[in-house]
This record gives sequence, C-alpha cells and structure tokens, in this order.
Amino acid sequence: MKRNWRGRGKRFFHHHRADWRRRDHSAGRSPEYGWDHATAGPSSRAAESNSDQDTASSSRATTAAPELPGFYFDPEKNRYFRLLPGHNNCNPLTREMLETKEQEKKRAKLLVEDEHPNKKAPRTGLNTALLLQRRHLGMLPSSSYCRLVHEVKVSEMKRHKLEVQSSDSNSPNTDNFRLIVADSACEQVFTVNDVSHGGCKYGIMNFRGCRKGSLSVEMCDNLYFTNRKMTSVCWASVTHSDSHVLLCLVGISQTPGCVSLLPASLFSNSNPDQPGMLCSFKISTAWSCAWCLNPQADKTFSTGLSRHVIVTDAVTGRRQTYSTGSDVLTQQFALRAPVLFNGCRSGEIFSIDLRQRGRGRDHSWKTCRFYQDSAVTSVRLLQDENYLLAADMLGKIKLWDVRVKRSVKQYEGHHNEYAYLPLHLSEQEGLLLAVGQDCYTRLWSLRDGHLIRTIPSPHPAGKDSIPNVVFSSQLGGRRGLPGLLMAVQRDLYYYPYNNDYQDWTGPKGQGWSQPREGTARRSGEQTSHTPCPQARQ
Repeated sequence: MKRNWRGRGKRFFHHHRADWRRRDHSAGRSPEYGWDHATAGPSSRAAESNSDQDTASSSRATTAAPELPGFYFDPEKNRYFRLLPGHNNCNPLTREMLETKEQEKKRAKLLVEDEHPNKKAPRTGLNTALLLQRRHLGMLPSSSYCRLVHEVKVSEMKRHKLEVQSSDSNSPNTDNFRLIVADSACEQVFTVNDVSHGGCKYGIMNFRGCRKGSLSVEMCDNLYFTNRKMTSVCWASVTHSDSHVLLCLVGISQTPGCVSLLPASLFSNSNPDQPGMLCSFKISTAWSCAWCLNPQADKTFSTGLSRHVIVTDAVTGRRQTYSTGSDVLTQQFALRAPVLFNGCRSGEIFSIDLRQRGRGRDHSWKTCRFYQDSAVTSVRLLQDENYLLAADMLGKIKLWDVRVKRSVKQYEGHHNEYAYLPLHLSEQEGLLLAVGQDCYTRLWSLRDGHLIRTIPSPHPAGKDSIPNVVFSSQLGGRRGLPGLLMAVQRDLYYYPYNNDYQDWTGPKGQGWSQPREGTARRSGEQTSHTPCPQARQ
C-alpha cells in the first residue's frame, strides 16, 4: 500500500507538471520569457516567408504581450528582460534608459519626416493654391485667408544652420546656449551661454536680413563673464527703446543677489564714449522680472520674489512691496495701463494696479485673480489686454478672459513637468509657440487652438538641451525675414518662411549662394513676406 501511494503521488506530480508546461506554452510564454507569435497572428513559417508579415506580427505581439512587474518586453528580440533598479552594473537595464531609447527613436523618425518635401498639411485639404482659389471665388474672408496662409507657411518651414560671424574668427562658439531673448524689433538677441569652466557669459547677437533671402548673424565684440547664476532677464527701455538689459542674479558666497541694468552698448566697441547707465539694485533671490512701458510708470520695473513682489523706480530707487503668499515665477506689464500680471507657484494669477495705494495683507489690491492647476511658468498678454495666456507645470496652456476670470480656450500637446518654459506669441501671424520639456517645439493656431506643427530638436533630447526659440515676422529689423530662430546646445538654426531661402556666404558679401536644387521659384509665387491685414482675427 505504501509503495502504491508513492507511485500515485509521483504520477500525480508528473501529470500536473506536464499540464503546467502545456498551459504555459498555450498562453504564449516560453521558459526563456519569450513571447510566441502564434497567439498574435501567423506562425514563424509565415514570418520567414515574408518580412512584412513578420513586422506586422511583431507589432501585434507587442500589443498582446502583457506587462510583467519587474520585467520589460523587447519587441525586437521577442522576449522579456529583467529590470535592474539601483543596480551597480556599468550598463544596467532600467525603465528610464529604455524610455530614453524609445524617445530617441521617435525623435529621429520625426526628424526625417520633418525634412520630407511633401509633408502632411496642418489641416485637411489646406494648400496655397486651394486657398487662393477660394479667396478669388469669395468663399474665404480676408482675415481667414491671411491666417490660413500663415499656417501653410509655418508647415513648410525647413531647417537651416546659421554660422555666427565674430570679430575673432579664431575662437568659434564652443559653449552651449542657455537662453536667447530678442528685443522688440528683433534686431538684437541677448544670449546667455554656459562656460566650460563654470559660470556663464552674456552677449548680444546682431541680425541683418535681406529681401533677397538671406540672414546674417554677428556676435558682439565684448562678452560679459560672471560666475553667478541668472534666474530671469528682459529688455529695458531706459534712455531709448531696448537700451538696456535687466538681469536677476543669484547671490554667491558672501555676495548677495541683485538685479542689474546693463546697457546694450556695453557689449559693443562701436560707441566707446557712450557706455550708458550701469547700475545694480540690492534685490536678492528674484524669480522673475518685467519692465513697464506705460508712461504713467515710466522707467519702472518689477521683480517677483519668494512670497512678495517689489516694484522699483529705476531712476529714484523708490520701492513698493506687495506680499503675495507664494513665489512669483513670471510677470508681465500691460501697455495701456500700469497694471502688472503675475503667475505664482501656487497656480494663482493676479494683477496689481500700480495706481492704487493699498498694499495690505488682505490682498484687496489684487484687481484680478484666478487659478491654473499647477505652478505658472509663463504669462503673456494679448494686444487686446482682455485676454491672457498662461502655461503651468502640468503642461496646460490656457487662454483666459480677464474680465470674467474664466478660461475660454486650451491648447493641447504641450509637455512640462518642472521646467520654467516660456510662451512665445506672434499675433500678426496668429501663432502661439512653446518648447516642451521633451525638446519638441510646437506651434498652435491662436484662434482655434489647432496644433499646426511639431518640430523635433536637431539634437538628442536632454535636460540641458531644451531648445530656445524666437519667432518674428521681421527677424533682423525692418527689412528682416519672417521665421523661427532656434538655439540648441552650441548650434543656431533658422526656419524661414520662404522655400527658396539662400544661405549667407560669409562676411565679405561677395554674393548670395545659389538656391538649392529643387527650390526654384515657381511663376507667380512670392518669395518675400507681406503681412496680411487683420491677421489676428
């Protein structure tokens, strides 16, 4: 009886073990953590006979493969791999590394598609010929025609690398761009570059455009070096329009933080007798700054600090302090009235009328206040000044009606989690631009919120390689060219409106380079940019 009991137990064990193996193979999982294509489509014989069927089967297997805790399924190798969180191996397999690899594949693919001559239109059936035909037939109003033409132009922009000319040709730019900010005329761009030995350097790039279709860039003679971190910057009009640059600097060691006014002439040797006014204000740890252009608060600037706002007269040094209760991360002054709009870490957006006297703790001086869902990283007023754009750290961009304190439109697709990323607005073209934390530059229609184009970064994505952009209809001044300027790492790129853009041949200007093959101008096609009336509607 005892021997029979052991025999029955042994047979029972082998029976269930074989049954377990059958169940495991029928579920599609092999002992090596592989995934059998038989559960998702044709067998391996079909995969060997046709590579297209193999690709389709692999994609179906990827969607069918269940997610196992602690394992990662590789569709190319068709098997599971164990994730090693916190492992000391020189090449650990972590989820972050795998996500980075997939994102880089996506960026490279989109970069190839972006260079394709026949790209997908921003809207179905939208092209220049169709728009012109509908315009001649009276089916399209002038304002809508101009707005849609700008969308077509934006979708057709191609990348060109710019060579920055310098007086010292033996020392090319080898430092990464950290920030670029254009003046109101887009003739000058203030640049901040990281220095390899620590700290950063400031400079000004001068742009010159030509209607023949070229854009030249020249770096200023003098560069300003500092080992202090900069938190915010804006152009200031002290003696004339955009005469100075306002900088917020963080303290270091025994030196407290400050706000400095640097004259733009300081960066050039052309006017050595007129260096301009150079002054510094003892304002520590400022998150943001803004300059007021309204005559009622002439030569006044604001700084957003931790839990309060300081409004300062740049000539007399007189200050007004407002307690806010949260860090003020972004600011902008209105033009029609001396009203300051602020965005806080708490998500609150409020305005301050400088003509009011009260600054009590009851916050009754806040003339308008509403809330985003997360920390506000950028606020931009429209020309109407009844509408305000705001972006936060959840990647949400909303258009607010300041009069009713309500969101009227949302722009989808932006990506941000913790970075201070600005918004860029071009109302003449009806465009909204923003660079996401994923290093993609996105352009929306300001009117209806439609995502027109997504531009991948020319360099691999990273925390230190987020592009900085400037968009203008006259990049380079009154005779400038419309397009997008992008600074990534140490390179500068230009995305022009015109398809037959001609690269600048050098500082001597012996002639313009010939258009690239296949970009010859068609008969009747305009190569220069002519602004359309009522393009904002």
